[in-house]
Amino acid sequence: MNVAQTVLTPDVAERFRVIVGDKHAITSEQDKAPFLVEERGLYRGHSPLVLQPGSTAEVAAICKLASETRTAIVPQGGNTGLVGGQVPHHGEIVLSLRRLDKIRELDTQSSTITCEAGVILSNVHARAAEADRIFPLWLGSEGSCTIGGNLSTNAGGIAALSYGVARDLVVGLEVVMADGRTMHGLSKLKKDNTGYDLRNLFIGAEGTLGIITAASLKLFPKPRSMETAFVALASPQAALALLELSRARAASGLTSFELIARIAIEFSIKHGPSLREPIDRPYPWYVLMEVSSSREDARDIIEAILSKALEDGIIDDAVIAANLDQRQAFWALREVISPAQKPEGGSIKHDISVPIAAVPRFIEEADAAVAKLIPGARPVAFGHLGDGNIHYNVSQPIDADKAAYLARWRDMNDVVHALVSKHGGSISAEHGIGVLKRDELSHVKDPVSLDLMRTIKQAFDPLNILNPGKVL
Repeated sequence: MNVAQTVLTPDVAERFRVIVGDKHAITSEQDKAPFLVEERGLYRGHSPLVLQPGSTAEVAAICKLASETRTAIVPQGGNTGLVGGQVPHHGEIVLSLRRLDKIRELDTQSSTITCEAGVILSNVHARAAEADRIFPLWLGSEGSCTIGGNLSTNAGGIAALSYGVARDLVVGLEVVMADGRTMHGLSKLKKDNTGYDLRNLFIGAEGTLGIITAASLKLFPKPRSMETAFVALASPQAALALLELSRARAASGLTSFELIARIAIEFSIKHGPSLREPIDRPYPWYVLMEVSSSREDARDIIEAILSKALEDGIIDDAVIAANLDQRQAFWALREVISPAQKPEGGSIKHDISVPIAAVPRFIEEADAAVAKLIPGARPVAFGHLGDGNIHYNVSQPIDADKAAYLARWRDMNDVVHALVSKHGGSISAEHGIGVLKRDELSHVKDPVSLDLMRTIKQAFDPLNILNPGKVL
């Protein structure tokens, strides 16, 4: 594929600057710095120019000029991605969409909210709540991640079990193409069979096919009751049994079901902000589960589930949140797991999914393989058991050299991802491919599927202007 240029001449830079205005064309090294590194510091890029357009028309003008001059651009939302997809690795222009931050419409009749790409996820939650609705995409980074980034990476989150992933929450899209044309697809229709489903090509494409500038999103009625429980059990297999029981009793009312290893809780308590043990004594595994209902019966449902699970010997103990503060404390234990790994040294992370029934066996086999590869390495497994998505992270051995440990990243990936393939899983469940997993894609993706992906990229972006070197 043709490679767009990344050397920006002064005259071309000036033409880009005119589109957004002096204030929104960033050139100083200090001001550019926050846009050039991802939050873990794993990837650091460089760019001569960061553009901050304030409208879809400005995004279109930038893409048109980029096509004319064959200038590569990297679209960026809240810069919370974890696979390097939002970083300008080769000196591309950064196209920050944060100024596209308007909520254009909330329609209670069609249960949709139309947002621009730069709207912060938590702001969507707040606006939906004002209308007694929910937008059920909940992420740890919701205070800084943006709707455009969420859709470009097909984000998952803690409620995917009941509501689906980002792709399932989209009704329509507005997208600027590489040549500057705009696809106006902000439909509110649930039924529309007028040809190919172009919308879904852009969701999860990480900005390589087009730039999402706005989206019509699904809203849902706010539950009338919700109950949260922290459950102690002996193994992932027991958690699987609890999941089956919970689904049978709560059906779609089971909105969250998080599996958490004991070591993850220890890290959260050790490094988190004044967090406490959820249950009196330690247990090998935990489940953080939530039941929601359109009636005032969530408490009855969750109590019936836990009582039956105790009676059948599936779980060892459980506590139901007595109030909102305790519920938030339970979720805080889950939400700080990722940052709590940083003080423990190097962490090699895997965002994988396997069939739900295979999760216990995968964890068992992966723990054994990791121990054999690097004795003393500490697996930190947690994630969304209800959809088979496990964040299988591995912290370095205590007192090990961090750099030497992280140098084994590829070795660790080979071992863990081989087991993912064995169980028919995916090496990227919700974080995307970016550059972190790009080279592995050819080893795990069906060859025909990969060829079709390249064909689509060539058709949509023949000059390779949009986020070059990412995904493919």
